[in-house]
Amino acid sequence: MPYVDRQNRICGFLDIEEIENSGKFLRRYFILDTQQESLVWFMDNPQNLPVGADCVGSLKLTYISKVSDATKLRPKAEFCFVINAGMRKFFLQANDQQDLVDWVNALNKATKITVPKLNDGHQSSENQRSLPDVVGTRKQASYKTEIIGGVPIVTHTQHEGSDSADRAEREAMHRSHSQLPYFLGRPAQDHTVIKSGYCVKQGAVMRNWKRRYFLLEENAMSYFKSDLEKEPLRMIPLKEVHKVQECKQSDIMMRDNLFEVVTSSRTFYIQADSPEEMHSWIKAISGAIVAQRGPGRSAASRLKSDSEKL
Repeated sequence: MPYVDRQNRICGFLDIEEIENSGKFLRRYFILDTQQESLVWFMDNPQNLPVGADCVGSLKLTYISKVSDATKLRPKAEFCFVINAGMRKFFLQANDQQDLVDWVNALNKATKITVPKLNDGHQSSENQRSLPDVVGTRKQASYKTEIIGGVPIVTHTQHEGSDSADRAEREAMHRSHSQLPYFLGRPAQDHTVIKSGYCVKQGAVMRNWKRRYFLLEENAMSYFKSDLEKEPLRMIPLKEVHKVQECKQSDIMMRDNLFEVVTSSRTFYIQADSPEEMHSWIKAISGAIVAQRGPGRSAASRLKSDSEKL
């Protein structure tokens, strides 16, 4: 679901058909900024990208005439809606029906007080100059501005080769992974999968943030480099978890949708893609712990009980 970040912008993941009529939808992180009058999209949440990372594309709100459900136009694309900007149509896929409705309403509301207009040369250059104000201070990059039906569309013409590995990993997030029980690339498991999906985790040593694939099972939560990996980077036994809750230091860390998993040896800081996903993870992990230990038993009391038996 789209959510409002600390800068009062509407944000969230969507799939977009960047090349018109290609039928290929790519996972992108969208930011609807009414102050800058722009809709921009990135490879991932900018908080998880290198400082100064470039956006993939942008669109001025003044050129959007209408946003609507596109189910009939693209029957094979689930939860699809379309942004009409001059003669160009941008088709996007939401994560579910409610996500679709929320984005359509937000975009229509943001463009309600604007008037679609044709572009001239002066406006085109102005649009290109204003782009850095939308995404902050960034490295130099090559852009191209195409005038399609009187609408300026700004896109990249080159990317740094060193980012290819990370980009390939992000491209693997085709749909909302948290909605899926498991991926076909992973072998069948003996344990029941309670929840799975991508989140961003803070490292223990470097304190950097990386996107990882999390898997919650009956007795443990594991995280992998990607959903295609067979061996986890780490497994956290649920019997060692003291508590899981919304992070009280989220303001200090400047991270939205942050929760923490506290164990006897370490506190894991994990960022979900939306407030709904954050609460869903907290509920799922807490439920798995209760199911394993029984109501009202903490990790400390369980360890004490086990030691007494010995």
